[in-house]
Amino acid sequence: MDKLKKFDLMEKITRELEDLKNSQTAIVQKIGKIEVDNIELGNKALDRLLPAMHQNVADNLDKIAEILQDFEDTKNNYGKDINVDALREQEAIREATEGGEKQS
Repeated sequence: MDKLKKFDLMEKITRELEDLKNSQTAIVQKIGKIEVDNIELGNKALDRLLPAMHQNVADNLDKIAEILQDFEDTKNNYGKDINVDALREQEAIREATEGGEKQS
């Protein structure tokens, strides 16, 4: 895999991790809303099960945030090491040159 493709894949994974983090955040919020609603309702099964569920999802959210931060650092360092902006510029020049040659 060439360096630019590797960096692009790293960016894609970063976006997927961000999406996963957002999804987990929404789940934590929904569980919290159910817990609040159940204060009025007083369902014993929900009283018993939701707090542990909330904690497990919150723990996963923390792990995802940690993974995302570590992976972003890795991606950013890799981007600096390979000088991704220069590689993209070279690729654009190559594509323009190849496109111009094909039209001739």
